[in-house]
Amino acid sequence: MELDPTEMTPVINRIKRARGQLDGVLRMLEEGRDCEDVVTQLAAVSKALDKAGFAIVASGLQQCLTAGDGMDSVDVKKMEKLFLSLA
Repeated sequence: MELDPTEMTPVINRIKRARGQLDGVLRMLEEGRDCEDVVTQLAAVSKALDKAGFAIVASGLQQCLTAGDGMDSVDVKKMEKLFLSLA
């Protein structure tokens, strides 16, 4: 299953924002910033990447359901493994 690039635009934007946040975390570490501030920003990066991953998996599942023969065409174990890989 290939992802539709036009549907992935919001996901791409989210990942680019996360990349910028991660650069900020690196700067904070290099500057010796407060641990709480660094961890807070790192958690925000992690959450953004998790959301992007779930959006990708959900989009793929939707494509399988709409383009295929319904639930019979979806490899449930494969989709479950993808979701769990993000947990």
